Amino acid sequence: MNRKTLVPLALTGLLAPVLVACGSTEGAGSGGGDTIVVGTTDRFTADAGSPAPLDPAYAYDTGAWNVLRQTVQTLMHTPRGGGAPVPDAAESCSFTDTASESYRCKLRPGLSFADGTPVTAEDVKFSLERVLDIDADNGTAALLSTIDTIETKGEDEVVFHLSTPDATFPYKLSTPVAAIVSPEKYDGQRLREGLAVDGSGPYTMRAETEGERATRIVFTRNEHYKGDVKLRNDRVELRSFDSAEAMGRALEAGEIDMMTRSMSPEMIKDLSLSPKQGVELTEVPGLEIRYLAFNTEAPSVKDKAVRRAMAAVVDRGRLVSQVYGSTAEPLYSLIPRTIGAHTNAFYNTYGDPSPEKAAALLAEAGVDTPVRLELNFTTDHYGDGTAKEFETLRDQLNATKLFDVTVKGSDWSAFRAAQKRGDFAVYGLGWFPDFPDPDNYTAPFLDEGNFLNSPYANQEIRTLIPQSRREADRAAAAPAFQRIQDIVADEVPVLPLWQGKQYVAARDDLTGVEWTLNASSDLQLWELARGEV
Repeated sequence: MNRKTLVPLALTGLLAPVLVACGSTEGAGSGGGDTIVVGTTDRFTADAGSPAPLDPAYAYDTGAWNVLRQTVQTLMHTPRGGGAPVPDAAESCSFTDTASESYRCKLRPGLSFADGTPVTAEDVKFSLERVLDIDADNGTAALLSTIDTIETKGEDEVVFHLSTPDATFPYKLSTPVAAIVSPEKYDGQRLREGLAVDGSGPYTMRAETEGERATRIVFTRNEHYKGDVKLRNDRVELRSFDSAEAMGRALEAGEIDMMTRSMSPEMIKDLSLSPKQGVELTEVPGLEIRYLAFNTEAPSVKDKAVRRAMAAVVDRGRLVSQVYGSTAEPLYSLIPRTIGAHTNAFYNTYGDPSPEKAAALLAEAGVDTPVRLELNFTTDHYGDGTAKEFETLRDQLNATKLFDVTVKGSDWSAFRAAQKRGDFAVYGLGWFPDFPDPDNYTAPFLDEGNFLNSPYANQEIRTLIPQSRREADRAAAAPAFQRIQDIVADEVPVLPLWQGKQYVAARDDLTGVEWTLNASSDLQLWELARGEV
């Protein structure tokens, strides 16, 4: 595959993990025998609002994907150090034409599911067509929207014929939406409810539940796995905590070996300035963004002057310093600054925060003030700083006297269901990229069938997105993305706020910690081991 990507250049200086604090190792706990125990504040719940959270045809959040990455297999996967995807279930994959419209993969010999059943090209075809046929309301099928037909040749060859050129297609085949599943375990027309996952990935899994929620997910080495991943352990337990503080206490007590997302800003600062005995804090590359999104048909924000006025007064620098400190930085575009084609479109359009400019925008549009708004956020999905972030945004907007803002928080399952129904006029979300390309910071929000289920539709943007995918050399796609950023800054269907860093903390007898999260926040538990590398 002859493809250049902006990512290695754009992430220069970020790919090397940074050790920022450490303590001594006397008497460090092990978290339980040979099992490596990893803490998370992600919640895994199968309820009426989300009955199939771990089905690849539905799952589209970082927590669920990080369970799937351990247990299902995709034709391609992101290599240890990031960059262009490489074959995993496939032995080889490549475009067969110069227009990026036909993509051929040959499976590894001897590939099988965890129960020993052979994996065939027909299983690959079934799995991806299943996602498209089910077309769940979570937005997953949009990642595969450029597939026209899937052809199999024998037992081990599959060819994807694309409806339009798509140079990003290999990246999409490395995401869990393209997971290979068995027709014996998954219905082709219905989602698989519950918290079970079956695949051909590095581990098998077992969920321990309390009611509808999984409190522990135990991953055990899949002896049938054949792929590119090299496992350095036999068993890992992912333990879900109600708060970052509870997770931190468990790490200090030696009840877990490592904690990942999401650590609170206060916890990161404390571990950095006051190292705990036997615990190391490590900064790893991160491409997370946070933003406000708008239901552009809601009466309170339908007039773009309201959205533009908000963009003119939000003080990102003060927001970051007051809530997140050094763990984040202001963001003036949907595309983070460490990804090629980024521009500071919002700063270029609005400059420094200005109540006067906001007042002029509202007055020119004939909008009565104060504008009454409710900002909605999720209380349990992005970490403990979210509530303070929204209180700070409320205070900034209300201080102008142009807005009368209240904030309301709800748990993720209720929040996401309401957001997709269009119940919220303004709401906050985070984004961890499916793959590190500017396409994945634009299409999921702005294209047809988008993740937000947004009514906003700009036809120029929807022409530019497929146009950008024609460019195998991603640098050549930059003008299209720069134009998209300018349109977003003008019409404000979303309002980017900040770009975050990533941290993990672990007992200092654990190795491979620096590779456990990549820039897209993909959890790679197979990298962990005890003692010397």
